Amino acid sequence: MLNNLISNISKIYIVYGATDFRKQIYSLCALVENNFKVSAYDKVAFVFCNKKRTSIKVLCYDNNGFVLAQKVLLNENKMKFQWPKGQDELNKITKDQFSWLLSGLKIYPDKCFNNVDVLNKKVSV
Repeated sequence: MLNNLISNISKIYIVYGATDFRKQIYSLCALVENNFKVSAYDKVAFVFCNKKRTSIKVLCYDNNGFVLAQKVLLNENKMKFQWPKGQDELNKITKDQFSWLLSGLKIYPDKCFNNVDVLNKKVSV
């Protein structure tokens, strides 16, 4: 469901650190605009996480109003979102990374395959 929400979004920003989840649309907009100097009215989505890492909120503007969606993990004792370390930072992520985050995976994997430049290197087949 949240993946459908961001289908028309051009950029996704993840807000590092814990966010007070008592905040709703207008206070989250103010947080983004005042702390990070990014307009909340653009075709962007902002992703926030609570202190326990058991819930995330996604804020985006949709032509004539804001949408604030929340995902809460049901098994708080065993399930946590793989939220990046850091405080008071804003970082751009891809739609794939957003999907990974919702699935409980790290958005910055420890290991992955490197790209191979086949034009400049000899590659045996």
